Amino acid sequence: MLDAVDLDRTLSRASYERSYGPLRDQIAGLQRSIYEAGIPVLVVFEGWDAAGKGDTVEKLLSRIDPRGYEVHLTRAPTEEDRLHPFLWRFWTRIPERGAIAIFDRSWYRRVLFERVEKEVTHRVWESAYDEINQFERMLTEDGVLLVKFFLHISREEQARRYKKMERSKYESWRVTRQDWKAHRKYAEYRLAADEMLERTSTPWAPWTVVPSTDKRYRRVRVFETLSEALEKALEAHHERRRAEDAKPKGRGPRPARRVDRTVLDDVDLSRRLAPARYEKELARWQGRLRELEFACYETRTPVVVAFEGWDAAGKGGTIRRLVGSLDPRGYTVIPIAAPKGDEATHHYLWRFWKRLPKAGHMAVFDRTWYGRVLVERVEGFCSEPEWRRAYNEINEFERSLANAGAVVVKFWLQVSKDKQLERFREREKDPARRYKITAEDWRNREKWDAYRLAVHDMITQTSTTYAPWTIVEANDKHWARVRCLRVLVEAIEHKIG
Repeated sequence: MLDAVDLDRTLSRASYERSYGPLRDQIAGLQRSIYEAGIPVLVVFEGWDAAGKGDTVEKLLSRIDPRGYEVHLTRAPTEEDRLHPFLWRFWTRIPERGAIAIFDRSWYRRVLFERVEKEVTHRVWESAYDEINQFERMLTEDGVLLVKFFLHISREEQARRYKKMERSKYESWRVTRQDWKAHRKYAEYRLAADEMLERTSTPWAPWTVVPSTDKRYRRVRVFETLSEALEKALEAHHERRRAEDAKPKGRGPRPARRVDRTVLDDVDLSRRLAPARYEKELARWQGRLRELEFACYETRTPVVVAFEGWDAAGKGGTIRRLVGSLDPRGYTVIPIAAPKGDEATHHYLWRFWKRLPKAGHMAVFDRTWYGRVLVERVEGFCSEPEWRRAYNEINEFERSLANAGAVVVKFWLQVSKDKQLERFREREKDPARRYKITAEDWRNREKWDAYRLAVHDMITQTSTTYAPWTIVEANDKHWARVRCLRVLVEAIEHKIG
């Protein structure tokens, strides 16, 4: 791909002066329109050291409103970064709707620098390609405008610039031994860069390779490309709005398809555990889980536990027993409610990426990312294309966790409709538990059949070898608590031996 780039491209000073100022002002105006339209923009700069990334970013930001953008300089991962999945530090920095994020270096560090310098194994950087393409596809399908630039110069030009900087008392500090070491590996880096460009230039996130020998040409080419991308994104946004406004009003959602049997219908809800047996089994599995908590810390194994289930199925009580004997420094329980604030202005997975446990720690989610295909689907809080797309997105998210060595355990707590009604009425009668029953719980109960279908689809489409679902018989709370503890213990044991 780089062989086809004409590195001799130049722009005369007169042409530059005619183009540069108007383009810079145009981008400033487009920033305001992007903000009003609520379009998140992510701009990536990759390329050779000394190719002009810093200069380009500086010129780009000279006229736009600093309240509307954030610049991220990607260096070697910190210890905190290394204790999380590969893409964690990038997911947590994606822009909110209407904002611009600029990355000077990015997630491509893994398939360039870390690959060539052998900081990661072949298996690790090879699998990163899939994760990168999935990451970028998820963002763009959610409305993010992703623009990627690779600034290209020759080996000779890079050496010339290094020497020039070394002669400058103001810039000599910028050229390090590592820079010259990488320069000597120019051919290896070029091979890696070519493969990167070929494998990650996709219809949803294409690369623009910018000949950067001449700084005037580089600046104008970047500005022209970005301006055109912003204009296209705005036009696409307005087209969608016009299409939505043209839709006939007053039509309700399509009737849900009918399913006579679901995966929930074969669950044996008669399973029981006698009180004396319950206390014995509870102590046994809690003790073993505490031992494994320390083993996970020693082996730096992260554990992600996801709880979903019917209202009043016993999630809270089960979670209390699950963590009851654990060292509180090693786990976090995360209750999930409807997104609000920053959570509502980002991709729906953003808030879960932010809460992932460090390697060696456990995170227990009370409700999860599956809200997209459950409550948001049933209640119409997202569109049908969005929740249908989410099955694959969730599988890819959980695959990223597994790739990072995490144990992922997912529980659906199943109760009968009659048992739920019984527990609802008990809560209404008990002043100490009355806060647990709300009008929303009763409204959800009226949509039992719609939720039953959504749960069936969720389990059948997202139960994978690396993140399987366990349907827990929960009419008897004692049985459910011990079952969850045992399944979690066995999953961790299988992972770490």
